[in-house]
Amino acid sequence: MAIIHYSVTLKKNNKNLKIMKEINDMGINILILAAGTRNKIVQYFKKALNGEGRVIAADASALGPAIYEADDFYIVPPITENGYIDKIIDICKKEKIRAVLSLIDPELSLLAANERRFKEIGVTVLGSSYELCELSLDKMKMFHWLNSHGYYCARSWIDKKDFYECVDYGEINYPVFVKPYKGSASINISKVFNKDMVEQLFLSESDLMIQEYLDGQEIGADVYIDYLSGEVVSIFTKKKLKMRAGETDKAVSFKDNQLFALIDKFVTEAGFRGQIDIDIFDIDGHYYISEVNPRFGGGYPHAYESGCDHMKLIVENLKGNINLPQIGNYEEGIYMMKYNEIKILKEKGDEYECINNSTSR
Repeated sequence: MAIIHYSVTLKKNNKNLKIMKEINDMGINILILAAGTRNKIVQYFKKALNGEGRVIAADASALGPAIYEADDFYIVPPITENGYIDKIIDICKKEKIRAVLSLIDPELSLLAANERRFKEIGVTVLGSSYELCELSLDKMKMFHWLNSHGYYCARSWIDKKDFYECVDYGEINYPVFVKPYKGSASINISKVFNKDMVEQLFLSESDLMIQEYLDGQEIGADVYIDYLSGEVVSIFTKKKLKMRAGETDKAVSFKDNQLFALIDKFVTEAGFRGQIDIDIFDIDGHYYISEVNPRFGGGYPHAYESGCDHMKLIVENLKGNINLPQIGNYEEGIYMMKYNEIKILKEKGDEYECINNSTSR
């Protein structure tokens, strides 16, 4: 599949300038991959740059609405296609990109694995290390890491026999979750209530795990770890009130210094960098770490609109500036409610033209 480029705004190129001078003249250009429906993320980056750079978006579909929020966008092949990274690097060279990030989990490891290639052309991969991206994607590996480092977490099994033994000994009770041990966005997660349901799922699907059902208040944390200092500089926490398709639909902000300290300890000990999203459960006063996504989570707009501008922190790091800690720099009792918006396109030959701004419905 060839890359298809669409120009949203007039571009200024000067081929006679050296690469570094072009970068300085063009400012801090950021490439957002797998933009999909994450319109707010694109908007927030444009606002943070404030004319000091451009936001370029890419997606495998021309019907990904977020790409139309960017200054320019590209339609690219699926991440599984051979030569995908070569195409992304070509875009980076053409657009004088300073930093690249992805909004989907499977691509995080791919970018991290090719960090050296991006660095050679002056591009910063905004994300954690390859090892941490893989750890976050593999729920069993994350369970073993959390358990071995003394954190509360949901007990997990890949071997059904081991799980059944724990049931027989009274160490675990139904219901439990059966889910792929690798995956994201709460895809193919089943709440099961007996052995027959477990057997049926394991017969119909592969690469499954069994996980203890955590019955408590679910919490989301949006965290930023400074790329230059390695220090946690921003934490926003929210109680999840309603979920939809694996993402937070309604939530309310709150603060707890004990939770802030736990998050700081965890991300520092693990070695994460940049933006991460953490799912946590409050079980009888104990905080259980559930899942970690080293990217912007679907509920991040709640943090941003409450005053935690992590895009600005990224831009400051790209300028070479260390951010000062601002843990819990927001108000409690701020509610977030998601609602649908639409974007209307019109076919123009082989391309699409956006003919409206987003409209709520």
